[in-house]
Amino acid sequence: MSECTHNCSTCGESCGSRQEPQSLLQQPNPDSHIGKVYGVVSGKGGVGKSMVTSQLAVTMRRRGYQVGILDADVTGPSIPKAFGIHESATGTEDCLLPCKSSTGIEVMSTNLLLENETDPVIWRGPVISGVVQQFWTDVLWNCDYLFVDMPPGTGDVSLSVFQSIPLDGILIVASPQELVSMVVEKAVKMAEMMNVPIVGLVENMSYITCPDCSKKVYLFGEGKTREAAERHGLKLLAQMPIDPRLAALTDAGRIEDFEGDWLKGAADALEG
Repeated sequence: MSECTHNCSTCGESCGSRQEPQSLLQQPNPDSHIGKVYGVVSGKGGVGKSMVTSQLAVTMRRRGYQVGILDADVTGPSIPKAFGIHESATGTEDCLLPCKSSTGIEVMSTNLLLENETDPVIWRGPVISGVVQQFWTDVLWNCDYLFVDMPPGTGDVSLSVFQSIPLDGILIVASPQELVSMVVEKAVKMAEMMNVPIVGLVENMSYITCPDCSKKVYLFGEGKTREAAERHGLKLLAQMPIDPRLAALTDAGRIEDFEGDWLKGAADALEG
């Protein structure tokens, strides 16, 4: 028998030293009840992932489901403020307990662990990735749908989420600007490389509605996101407007009071 070269591509399957790739998926807290897990992602920042995540969670809650949000945007957490959650998360010897919004949506975020919610999180990548994993492994979740609000781009934390959390799929958020095709393509390629299904595409900041005549005005042009979706064989699930009322509700911590059914198509896709 020849000496092992540790290069498994050169030996047969019967080789005793042959190493199979090890899964990096982490198990959730053993007492958690978690149904489906969906990531909300984008190839760049500033497109409104947290807004989409918040409204999607509220939409699913209105349909009668138990819902949770894992805020993986560790250095720029905004989910607690949108839901008006300012208390600190608590825990036991065995787990962390998520905070709950006024309608019962569970939330875990770094802002709920800081002494002051305006304190900056100045941590290196591996520490941030470890915290996100702990939000999955140590938090006691009880939800039919858990949404992971991802940080922008395709860096350490996004990679850690894709590798350690068993996502049932992702929703890609984009804005209708000229960069939309490139941004979508980056997110699509990362999902394909990590073997995670793509539920569809959500376009944020699609238009404004004239307060006088109710006509839709497409500030950044119309059709770019749909073209990008069709190019990659994706469904365009929703087009969300720029609405001052949404900004006001978010600032007031009352995102659960929003009116509108823009994410109906996305919610239907998740249910289906």
